[in-house]
Amino acid sequence: MVIVTLFKLVVAASVIAFASWLSQKRPELAGFIIALPLASLIALALGHVQHGEAEKSILFAKSILVGVPVSYLFFLPFFVPTLAKQGFWATYGIGIALLGLGFLIHRQIVSWLA
Repeated sequence: MVIVTLFKLVVAASVIAFASWLSQKRPELAGFIIALPLASLIALALGHVQHGEAEKSILFAKSILVGVPVSYLFFLPFFVPTLAKQGFWATYGIGIALLGLGFLIHRQIVSWLA
């Protein structure tokens, strides 16, 4: 189990290090690579390699697809002028609270997909 965890760490770190190195040579390509959902790509592949169950991997991917737009709820208060005037930490706290709501939404949608 420790070897698998170390392998995952090396793969994830290698992708980030490669993109950092590439940013000096081809910044436009490095920017595209970093804009990719790298954490999702790596987690999906490594998770599937670890357990080998296509059904779980597919549900994981669906959960990510639902989770990404739901997680944007965090940023909503920053775009509401009356909330943003309350200061950074108040706005941030409201965003965190909205993530709680987002989790409930996510859980419901994913239960329908399962």
